[in-house]
Amino acid sequence: MVELAQTAHQFSFNALGGGCEIDVVGIERPDALIQLAVAEVRRIEAKFSRYIESSIVGRINSQAGASWVACDEETIGLLDYANTLYEHSNGLFDITSGVLRQVWDFGKNKIPTTEELKKILVMIGWSKFERHGNQVRLKKAGMQIDLGGFGKEYAVDRVATIFLENGVTSALINFGGDVRALGTKPDGRPWQIGIQNPRQLDQCFATLSLSQGALATSGDYERFFEIDGKRYCHILNPKTGMPVSYWRSVTVLAPLTSAAGATTTIAMLLQKQGLNYLQNSGFAFLAVDHTGEVFKGDQTS
Repeated sequence: MVELAQTAHQFSFNALGGGCEIDVVGIERPDALIQLAVAEVRRIEAKFSRYIESSIVGRINSQAGASWVACDEETIGLLDYANTLYEHSNGLFDITSGVLRQVWDFGKNKIPTTEELKKILVMIGWSKFERHGNQVRLKKAGMQIDLGGFGKEYAVDRVATIFLENGVTSALINFGGDVRALGTKPDGRPWQIGIQNPRQLDQCFATLSLSQGALATSGDYERFFEIDGKRYCHILNPKTGMPVSYWRSVTVLAPLTSAAGATTTIAMLLQKQGLNYLQNSGFAFLAVDHTGEVFKGDQTS
């Protein structure tokens, strides 16, 4: 039986390519619970990271153009989710597009040539992903899948599930800006989440209240370079191989972090049409376009 208290405990650790923070309220001794949460994050990373050859993603990629790979129920579920996102985005959210990092290095101020893009674009296409039952494969050698577009958000939601199953009623889970709130702060007020100014990164231009649900932000300021005053960011259109340029940032509030994160990314990829997508999503949002104009949408469902 857990002992209740109104003390907030904060824990930090590194995983999934960045910093992770967890605040737990109302549990006097949450160490064992945090260990469960961290173990789950480590499990997800080991199982789905494209950087780990022994992961299921690593095995699927290494067998591209060759053998079928058997997947468990969890993996099939995530691949089905990837298919849903592909369909909802008119083919712009494509987990086979990660190979574009082979020609885009955001540590160098270099735009790929037309020929370089042409060679890599033939390796992209969710239609080239095959599945029969629990067996999957990529048709063409050199193709890859990458679950990084929603893997971190999935981990946040899994930690939230563990907390809920163990009686936690107040917590904030923040993995690099992908956030899930369970209940309020100790004083009963909502958690306050600052939204980074996409052009002045040491400042927040808005603060959103969150007491239940999730928040995620995508932007053109996370990895980018500029040439002749034009910004080239890491969010890439899988059909052209070129970066998006319409939105500076998109923030979405949704019941699940995976839904919030996917919605922000799809809106970025849809460029100008992303506003209509956000307005029809049923989620609250805050978006800044390329001119700095701010658009807000209230939650409608």
